[in-house]
Formats: sequence, structure tokens, C-alpha cells
Amino acid sequence: MSAPLLPPLKPIPIKERLSVLFIEKGNLDVLDGAFVVVDKTGVRTHVPIGGVACLMLEPGTRVSHAAAALAARVGTLLVWVGEAGVRLYSSGQPGGARSDRLLYQAQLALDPALRLRVVRKMYAVRFGEEPPARRSVDQLRGIEGARVREMYKRIAAKYGVEWKARNYDTADWDKGDLPNRCLSAATACLYGVTEAAVLAAGYAPAVGFIHTGKPLSFVYDIADVYKFETVVPVAFRVAAKSHGNPEQTVRLGCRDVFRETRLLERIIPDIETILAAGEIKPPEPPEDAVPPAIPNPENIGDAGHRG
Repeated sequence: MSAPLLPPLKPIPIKERLSVLFIEKGNLDVLDGAFVVVDKTGVRTHVPIGGVACLMLEPGTRVSHAAAALAARVGTLLVWVGEAGVRLYSSGQPGGARSDRLLYQAQLALDPALRLRVVRKMYAVRFGEEPPARRSVDQLRGIEGARVREMYKRIAAKYGVEWKARNYDTADWDKGDLPNRCLSAATACLYGVTEAAVLAAGYAPAVGFIHTGKPLSFVYDIADVYKFETVVPVAFRVAAKSHGNPEQTVRLGCRDVFRETRLLERIIPDIETILAAGEIKPPEPPEDAVPPAIPNPENIGDAGHRG
């Protein structure tokens, strides 16, 4: 007997998706061509197919082969997370990496002069002002670090949180104090969403400009642009109050702030703006290049629109 015919997949563009969804202690599978989470009692919860940018899989979650294949087809990033929601591993290629974008990114990162232009643009976008002139990447990294430490202190004071320093032990998350645990949970959410956007844009998460030598260097570069606008205030706000499950409260708060700030709409255009600071023309895609898996639909109202 042949399988029932299903309508073709129509995943929505990354910018229009729900940012992140956490799945805990259930089996992620496929039923009638759509994601379904089955808990230990057999209760099924359907997940919108192609409507989520990133699925965060907590301890106790199992993923079927069919679910992993469907996630790849609709461009949903699967991220396995551990204690405090900290990323352990990810799988997926939303949009598909493209050779022209990868070559463009690599050219910018490998040329010291071009890399410095990109780093200066990241600084300007993040802090709303031009960085000091005639500074190297290492010097700008040091200036940025000092400003970041002051921003942590200022936001902690705003919410009445006792703050010492950003400090955590990846081998034992419970050793960290409450503000640091909340920050770890919050940044994990931001990194998951940012990684999905970086991949959807066709770039390599590992090829960074400020951060280097890590599997997610470029993700950290881009996430830092939004960190103090979005997730850091959420983390300190939760840490200032007594919660039975602060990490879960942080995740819900991050989901809300991502929606309020329309973060997924902003990340990819901002990536292009930052990389354009290198002032080189991206290479043309090969004629036989695979098109984006999730193309943004053209809106006829945009053409010739005079506002």
C-alpha cells in the first residue's frame, strides 16, 4: 500500500518564524508529515512544521530519524542542550551554506585590513558610536571587554542584583551563583537563534572576526550585538526575584523579548550590513548553485514603493 500523498512543504522565511521552542523529556517524531512530541504518558503535542527557527532539545529528549530529516528539509535547527540550557551540539543547515557566501566571509576574515573594518563596524553597531581610531583588533577587543564589564555592573544595579563577575564552571553549572546561571540560560537561547540565522544566511558559524578559534565564533560575534538589548536584562530581572525554576523563567522571558524586538527580522540584514563594511563585492554564486532552501518571498508592494 502506497504512503498517503502529503501537500508539499512550505516552510516560512526565518524572519517570520517563532524564535525558539524548548522540548523536555519527550520523543520528537513525525506524524502525518508534521513534528509531534510524545511525552511518557503518550500525550501528543504538535509543533508547527517549518514555523520554528530553533528547537532546543533538553535532557530526556529523543529524536527520531524522521524528525531529524524533516528538520533539515524545513530549515529548523536542532540544538541539544544540557544543564541551564547550555548548548552541547547542534544539527541542521537552515537555508544551506553557499560557497559564494562562505568565500566572501573567509576573504574578509583572512585579510587583516578587511577584518579590522568588519570589527570596527561590529563595535559601532553594538555600542552606537564609532570606535577609537587607529586601534588594532586586539586593542578593540580589550576596549570592548572593559565596556561589557561596566554594562553588566550597570544593568545588575538597575535590577538590584549583587554582581561580582561573569563566572561559571562548564563542568558544574550549579556552582555558579544565580545571576550567572540565569545569564548562561539566556545566552544559550540567544546563541541558538543566532546560529539558525547565520546558517540561514549561508555563512559559517566558525569563521569569526572578534571571536576566533571556536565552533561558533561568528555566532558569538553577531549575538553580542544584541546581548545587552535583549537577554541580559531578562536574566538579571529573573535573578532579582525568587523563582522555583529560574532557568525556565529566563527561557520564557527570552522568547518574549525576541518577539518584542523582532530579533529574527533583524539578524540577517544586520549581518549583511556588518560584512559590507569590508567594502568588497561578494562573489557571484555559481550558475549551478543550489538555491536557498527557504527563500524570502518577494513582496510586490516593495518594488517602487515610495513610503
